[in-house]
Amino acid sequence: MSEDSNAIAALLDAAFDPDLVGPTAVSDALHVIGATGADASDLAERVGRSQRELSRLRRREHELSALFSSARELAELRDSDAVLARLVQRAHEMMGVDLAYLSEFDPETRELRVRETSGSVSASFQSLRVPPGRGLASVVVESRTAQWVSDYSAYAAERHDSGIDDAVSSEGLVALLGVPMLTSDDVLGVLFVANRAATHFSQEEVALLSAVADHASIILQTTQTLRSLQESEDASRRTLESLTAHLVERDRANTVHQELVQAVLAGGGFAPVAETLASALGRAVAILDAQEHVIAAAGLPLAPRMLAPDDATREAIAESRRSGHCVAVAGPGVRAVAALTAGTRHFGALLLGDGDFELGAVDFRTVERAAQVGALLELQQEAASGADHRVRSELIADILDDVPERRPDVERRARRLGVDLRDLDSLLLLSVPGDQQTAAARALGRQLDDRALVGEYRGFVVAAHSSARDDAFDPERLRAQVASAIEHPVAAVVPRRSPDALTAAFESAMRTARLLTALEITGITADVDDFLPYSAILDTDSLALSAFLRDTIGAVRDYDAERGADLLGTLRAFMRNNASPTRTARALNFHTNTILQRLDRLDHILGSSWRDDERMFRLGIAVRLDELRERLQSRRG
Repeated sequence: MSEDSNAIAALLDAAFDPDLVGPTAVSDALHVIGATGADASDLAERVGRSQRELSRLRRREHELSALFSSARELAELRDSDAVLARLVQRAHEMMGVDLAYLSEFDPETRELRVRETSGSVSASFQSLRVPPGRGLASVVVESRTAQWVSDYSAYAAERHDSGIDDAVSSEGLVALLGVPMLTSDDVLGVLFVANRAATHFSQEEVALLSAVADHASIILQTTQTLRSLQESEDASRRTLESLTAHLVERDRANTVHQELVQAVLAGGGFAPVAETLASALGRAVAILDAQEHVIAAAGLPLAPRMLAPDDATREAIAESRRSGHCVAVAGPGVRAVAALTAGTRHFGALLLGDGDFELGAVDFRTVERAAQVGALLELQQEAASGADHRVRSELIADILDDVPERRPDVERRARRLGVDLRDLDSLLLLSVPGDQQTAAARALGRQLDDRALVGEYRGFVVAAHSSARDDAFDPERLRAQVASAIEHPVAAVVPRRSPDALTAAFESAMRTARLLTALEITGITADVDDFLPYSAILDTDSLALSAFLRDTIGAVRDYDAERGADLLGTLRAFMRNNASPTRTARALNFHTNTILQRLDRLDHILGSSWRDDERMFRLGIAVRLDELRERLQSRRG
């Protein structure tokens, strides 16, 4: 090849790749082909332009290739954080800068938070937050356009922030370029590149960074969309789970309601209610009466707190009584309670133990329905018991009234109840307040078998029973159980056994009961024979009896109270020892003169005629009756 051809080839190579042919070789080639002066300068300039254009096109090709790669990664998006980090890294590489970073915009706080960085060396910069209205980033957000600064230290003072300045200083940054990441309506963030020396950013660089920012915007939008979809999916899942649980609870409640209705219609009592709840709710169930005694249970074994409610359980029952709702209970053993109430009346409570699942709102309503059914059952049983109580009370009245013409009818009604009147030879009389008599009669009836008759008669509760069949009949035990059931003191009177004279036995028992009432004695079990001398002769009106005791020995009691003496004790001993001073002295272990002196004092208090027969008789009754009252009161205490 000729020398001219080699020179032309060198010029072409120089235009294609400046690394192959340098400026000296270009000058030599121009000299070979005879280009000198202005012609040589013009040809050298054209070769230089070709070199620059070729470099620009190659750089553009590299940038487009990087953008196409980003587009492919967006299309294959799996991990948005990884793709976002790769985009920031590409911006760092394509722009040929010291650092690139992306700040995400929070529309609620108006802050920008650095999310991804490439080329950063400062930990404080990587966690930087830009407050609203501060820094170059806020200007980008507000203007929605690209912004750059060749020297950040000379940027507008009102935009500076100590936190931002410290982070920029820690990285040694000087020049910054930021472009917004936009949607049609919102700013998603800002993509930044920065250099640690003063730099002028060209429009091509701004355009290139904006293209990368568009890709980053797509990632952030996709991330937010995926996050919204995930949140929506989670919310839908929770809603579906809640709906499913609600449907399960509802189906369970429907089943329970149906079975409870059948339990009421079948008249099976409280046991089916407990069994239905225990089976449906998968836990132990106990039904307590008003005295906290278990009357039905299912799902055994019962926890100790169900057998013996503690304070927390009692408080929950009280709250359920007030509100009418099922109440949750903290702690193991008892998880929920529901009171059995009807108006102001309280019949007991439903107690639910631990289970494999938490009770929901529908379950609580189901328990409340069961408690209502329990209250209805109690009212139903009470109504039946009330009817039976009236029948038995009427039969007791007819037996004790003992009208000969009605005996056949009385015997027929007794046989209908399974009672043989010939077996009834014993009575028990209970003295209770009028408003408690029905409850007391029912409580007493529960302690006796069906062959006994229990009813109300002339203001008292009366039980007629067979002594031959009731070997374990214990009047004191029965009295205590009735008193506990009605929560009120009860006095019991036991008359003599009288197979053919129940009416007379009742009369003697009634007089004794009235005498106890007049003496204000209750809470004891009394035998008629112990009071027979007094009940037979005294008016048992409480006011009249109190007046009698006051008129006879009241002055002596007052004297003892004022002086701390015991003349009443001397008077009692005097009456017990047939009015003999000598025997009284021996009984009290005193000298006879001491007794005579005390008798003289009694003369002054009671009057000199107190030893006359009539007054002595009255005084004797009074002191014995007064002493009996004290003895009974001390025995009750």
